[in-house]
Amino acid sequence: MEAPTRIFVADAQELVAVGVQCWLEPEPDLEVVGHATSGSATLDGVASGGVDLVLLEVSLPAMDGIDTMRAIRRKHPEVKVLAHSMLSEIEYVNSMLIEGASGYLVKGGPRSELVGAIRAVLAGERYLSASAKHSVEAGYAYTEKHPGGEYIGLTQREREIIRLVALERTNGEIAAALFISEDTVKTHRKHLMTKLNVRSLAGLVKYAIDRRWV
Repeated sequence: MEAPTRIFVADAQELVAVGVQCWLEPEPDLEVVGHATSGSATLDGVASGGVDLVLLEVSLPAMDGIDTMRAIRRKHPEVKVLAHSMLSEIEYVNSMLIEGASGYLVKGGPRSELVGAIRAVLAGERYLSASAKHSVEAGYAYTEKHPGGEYIGLTQREREIIRLVALERTNGEIAAALFISEDTVKTHRKHLMTKLNVRSLAGLVKYAIDRRWV
């Protein structure tokens, strides 16, 4: 008999890890081997070895799930990651996928979806919950956020650039305001359009207006 797939749960709520463990108990080939409540502790757990897949919450204290995903891909590319969150907006889904997650599972589904998502990722497939898939296909969804508040999906620099784009600043003006090069501004804009699934600058402007950033 082959050794079971070793799963590490990264979630601020211990109850979630306990629930995942209970749901996977009937599956002899899937085993929860650890749990961490922060991004840094998750990296420590993965670094200790013996982890095949991380079930990773996007919203973690201090070091969020997106930064944690980036670090896992850089330090442990052999470990698969399945994002696991209540957040289904395009910023979070695309950010996790861009950083290397193999799928995005929105919390609240049945046990069968959890098991199916894990097995799909282990088989080398991409898994998206229905609501996450809808967000990707439809583009970003409206959420009330403010530039000065916590915003996991986009970095502070990305938020600044979107706001300046919405204010009709040129690449040169944005570069001067943020003390970066015009090429860097162009790169940020390209990445933002990918994250938010918009095809033009008008989409970025609408995004900023929807969130009352301008």
